[in-house]
Amino acid sequence: MVAMMRAVLAGGPHDVRVAEVEVPRPGTGEVLVEVEACGICGTDLHIAEGQYQPIAYPVILGHEFVGRVSALGDGVDGLAVGDRVVVDPSLYCGHCEYCRAGRDNLCSSGGGLGSTAPGAAAEFVVARARSCYPVPAGLSSDEAALVEPLACVVHGFELLPRRTGDHYLVYGAGTMGLLIAAVAAASGAGSVSVVDLDDSRLPTATAMGAHHVATAAGALPRADAGWDVVVDCSGAGGAIRDALTRLRRGGTYLQFGVAPTGLEVAVSPFRLYKEEISLLGSRAVLKNFGAALALLASGAVDVSPLIAASIPLEGFVDALASIARGGSGKILVKPAMRA
Repeated sequence: MVAMMRAVLAGGPHDVRVAEVEVPRPGTGEVLVEVEACGICGTDLHIAEGQYQPIAYPVILGHEFVGRVSALGDGVDGLAVGDRVVVDPSLYCGHCEYCRAGRDNLCSSGGGLGSTAPGAAAEFVVARARSCYPVPAGLSSDEAALVEPLACVVHGFELLPRRTGDHYLVYGAGTMGLLIAAVAAASGAGSVSVVDLDDSRLPTATAMGAHHVATAAGALPRADAGWDVVVDCSGAGGAIRDALTRLRRGGTYLQFGVAPTGLEVAVSPFRLYKEEISLLGSRAVLKNFGAALALLASGAVDVSPLIAASIPLEGFVDALASIARGGSGKILVKPAMRA
């Protein structure tokens, strides 16, 4: 008899449902992970709406997760059944020019769990053993489920100048913006300011380490002086255009949020030259899971203010609708919970 499991399946754009599917079997170099918790993020919404590439429908959603190793495929060393792990969901070829240069996140044919391969919004998921990272003792499932988004933030910080005492301005107080603020505060920032049009999100920004919060950058204490580092986590055209005006001389702008593919904004090349402005983009993770785990295990970053709710798999579709409406806080799916 074939073993079956519950999973959140995207059959195509705007077709997301909980379905009974076969429990996958790990192949060579793979492990089967029993999922403890899986975060829902904006990327899941983009995939559900058909606004993300690449996607291989039908696909089980979910890529931010923690679980226990349930079975080992052939050739797996260093892991044992029962080990708690978080998993880097990135899938890359390993032989294109970007992979050979150590830039796996730019892989020419890259994909990921939850988009081009079955994801973790399910009772079980198969993962590459080399992509699994043991969870330190004492780290809760709720905390560990946020390692993936925190690892994305760590990669973004690796691209920044990271000068002690720099002043940071972050647009967007969603999960990623709040994690950016938390890491900046823990990394020796002179100040961290967060702006979001939804003032209900701002208290969480303060709890995550922001020194100043407002619904408009012009209302912040450094509005006249400008900021050394400005990070957009909103992906919104209006926010990005405003953000680019807030840099002081020698400043660095990081595009972290996912903007619509057709969005264009004006940039003055003369200003880039005269004021030595740096423009950067950051995509996904690049071997940052170990650093993200260390930040959580040490207590340098506390993600507990981010957790909004834990729900069963059957609540996934409603949670996506909440994200689409601008709901705040990280929602975790826990397959062991029942509706």
